[in-house]
Amino acid sequence: MAGLISYCVALPFIYLLSLLPFRVLYLVSDIFFVFLYHVIGYRRKVVFTNLKNSFPEKSDAELNAICKDFYRYFCDLFLETFKTLTISRRSMLRHCTMDPAAAGLFSRFAAAGQSIIIVMGHKGNWEWAGNTFSLCCSHQLYVIYHPLSNSWFNKLVIRMRTRFGTKLIVMKDTFRDMVNNRNELNATAFIADQAPSPEKAWWMSFLNQDTPVFMGTEKIALKMKYPIVYVSVKKIKRGYYTLTADVLKVPPYATSEGEITAAHTQRLESDIIGQPETWLWTHRRWKHKRTVSPVTTV
Repeated sequence: MAGLISYCVALPFIYLLSLLPFRVLYLVSDIFFVFLYHVIGYRRKVVFTNLKNSFPEKSDAELNAICKDFYRYFCDLFLETFKTLTISRRSMLRHCTMDPAAAGLFSRFAAAGQSIIIVMGHKGNWEWAGNTFSLCCSHQLYVIYHPLSNSWFNKLVIRMRTRFGTKLIVMKDTFRDMVNNRNELNATAFIADQAPSPEKAWWMSFLNQDTPVFMGTEKIALKMKYPIVYVSVKKIKRGYYTLTADVLKVPPYATSEGEITAAHTQRLESDIIGQPETWLWTHRRWKHKRTVSPVTTV
């Protein structure tokens, strides 16, 4: 009952935010930024520590500038996500474009009848990138996700993410659903930069830190034998993003264990270094420490 009440209270405000013109939306975001960054300091210690450990060569002044830029982006991202509830197709494609080379890459796979695996990180506006892919490409897009504990808000998130044709797969059902969908031309997107439990992770150096990385993308790719495409979402200016894509690996995979995982993690690292303010630094990405001797590290 409490979940329903909080949903009913929040829903009108969420839709109101979604209906605001972009100019007004970003004015609201500026107000949120002042409150989040200057007033309550939401996770500022976590963000600064993550940045300092990731970029030991940067001065505190440089790190503070990135930190402030991150919080501006974070507030924008929060409101842009709500905007997905009501944004038109035309406006969606204006605010998040697909690079022509990426469109050509996906078209070639579609012409060959080849389903693919997409791997990316929580960088840029990944929600809008999914919408743009679904609007521009022939593949049916499936996105792996964790359901929210509040079933009402979970339904709202599903509504936002599926408005333009994207479909969702609950993480625990990933392989089963991919097998069931194997006769369909599809692309399954893995956002592979979350923190797995240490005992099930592949450990490697990422942003100058010993980091556990999910092996799920690699394990499923080896079973499904699909090409793996790395997708990057770059912020062009406020409210505008572009999606680029490159083939990371193609079957048959003549790789050693962890090579695929290392490849997409290193690509993400390069993207973050190039535009550090547009990655989710509020996550406690390095909360786990290695508890067993490594089998292999990269």
